[in-house]
Amino acid sequence: MPDISTTYMGLKVKSPIIAASSGLTNSLDDIKAIEKAGAGAVVLKSLFEEEIVTEMERDLKKMHSENYLYPETMDYYESFDVENTLSDYLKLITDCKKEVGIPVIASINCITSHNWTSYARTLQDAGADGIELNIYVLPSDTERHTKDNEHVYFDIVEAVLKEVNIPVSIKISHYFSNLADVISRLSKTGIAGLTLFNRFYSPDIDVDNLEVIPTHIFSQEHEYTMPLRWIAITSDRTACDLAATTGIHESRTIIKMLLAGAKVVHIASALYKNGIESIERYNHELDKWMQKHDFKTLDDFRGSLSQSKAVNPAGYLRVQFMKHFSQK
Repeated sequence: MPDISTTYMGLKVKSPIIAASSGLTNSLDDIKAIEKAGAGAVVLKSLFEEEIVTEMERDLKKMHSENYLYPETMDYYESFDVENTLSDYLKLITDCKKEVGIPVIASINCITSHNWTSYARTLQDAGADGIELNIYVLPSDTERHTKDNEHVYFDIVEAVLKEVNIPVSIKISHYFSNLADVISRLSKTGIAGLTLFNRFYSPDIDVDNLEVIPTHIFSQEHEYTMPLRWIAITSDRTACDLAATTGIHESRTIIKMLLAGAKVVHIASALYKNGIESIERYNHELDKWMQKHDFKTLDDFRGSLSQSKAVNPAGYLRVQFMKHFSQK
């Protein structure tokens, strides 16, 4: 029987299928079902930087109003257990570590390296096996230079790595002028993993009511080609594990990502569409495909169709369509 176990971010996982951050990873019962279905790890539903900062500022304001501010207070503030919104998150981590055997990765959506990064240590102390930083910087400011946007990613990574000793991964978008270079440089910062790519909220226009509305919440199956291309191009040039996400709705797409060089895949929309139990089917179909091709482990074929190893490496670099003419 093939062995579909692997490692991701230095963590042992029994399957390359990781439950991505979503509403399905926000309760102990769902996470236990995800483990039972055969997922290798789970990324908890994300906290937002704004939530952390709001709570910390509220607590600081409360201490100020009660005349608690004196030099030692700042040390207390730095280690203050954030209550209310954040306490449930810490409890979820703690409960998962008691009842779930797969790695539990905390997640934070962030846009700056200011004020909140010390909280990463709190997630570590609660028992998180790793932390995923979902960094979302939309380059929409015409007054902001490209390098300024890039610095945000490196500043966040540097600040968080100073706080924790558990593995840290980052989830990024494709909004870079030199994407391959940024991926390569980020991979060398000391992070353990890079997830390509996060999926932003996208607006649409309602032409009947003349208003801006949200478009598709879940990814569509055709969207996998963007991460596939960049996994294939960069997998042999990075110093950390690569994870693929977005548009992964069937086992064949999972296999494609592994062939391109991904260590694991993160799935969320497919779990909403097909149910948590679909993880078991994906694992089974991966197993059958490996048996068919006589692969014993994932390493036997992982990356074998990356750009550097593919028979037609130029196929990953082509940006224009080619018209095929039949010869008469």
